[in-house]
Amino acid sequence: MESSSIKKVNNYLSLIKFSHTVFALPFAIIGYFLAITYTDATFNLRLFALVILCMVFARSAAMAFNRYIDRKIDEQNARTAVREIPAGVVKPKAALVFVIINCVLFVATTYFINTLCFYLSPIALLVVLGYSLTKRFTALCHLVLGVGLALAPIGAYLAVTGAFSWLPLFFSFAVLFWVSGFDIIYALQDEAFDKSKNLKSIPVWLGTKGALTLSIILHIFSALFVIYAGIYAHFNMWYWIGVAVFTGLLTYQHTLVKPNDLSKVNIAFFTTNGIASILFAVCVLIDLFLK
Repeated sequence: MESSSIKKVNNYLSLIKFSHTVFALPFAIIGYFLAITYTDATFNLRLFALVILCMVFARSAAMAFNRYIDRKIDEQNARTAVREIPAGVVKPKAALVFVIINCVLFVATTYFINTLCFYLSPIALLVVLGYSLTKRFTALCHLVLGVGLALAPIGAYLAVTGAFSWLPLFFSFAVLFWVSGFDIIYALQDEAFDKSKNLKSIPVWLGTKGALTLSIILHIFSALFVIYAGIYAHFNMWYWIGVAVFTGLLTYQHTLVKPNDLSKVNIAFFTTNGIASILFAVCVLIDLFLK
């Protein structure tokens, strides 16, 4: 019985690709500690835990909804037919219930943070859930995903302060362009399939070479925002080490993927970006703690 329960939990963790939380979660932590450092707020373990829970619930809802909405598309694509719903590991209705539960938990958690976060929670859900529908009508779907993950730093900052500020927004813009850029790279794998099903994406719109060029441009903008944030907030050495690592890994992933060779897309997407996010956050936090 215990083994069956563990297997079921693992199936849901696989459904939502829980390990990919490393993309946005470090930026939420950055947003939280920016607020602690640059305002009169003090560290509150309960509030910090609520912020982390919000990230987990929102992302779990978004990923499960994506898998639920795309289940018919996924079963026709050889690359995605092994996913939990088309493979029959997780039932569609169970996935939808999982989405609803996580949405309710997300909104409930924001209620215990502050009024502003609670009022904004439906808008956040609209963005992160709405992304799953966008590839049916716009090639800019990658940017919508970027917006969804970009809510992490500003959302965590609002959780602490209850007020907007430019500094976390600079990090949000960095996440927006970073995520949009690497999602374009990931979408290269399905260019032919998406064309055959009349689905929209940057690779379908611009072709492989054009998509890679746009990805580079977006990543340049991401680098510029983390650089500007460092100048704006007068960060010190550790921050700039983090910037060097982050921009270096952004550059590195573009050496892995070429128009005539997509064999290393997964390395560029999963490994490189996960390491970039974690190492950048570590360097930023060290810098903040030393202030």
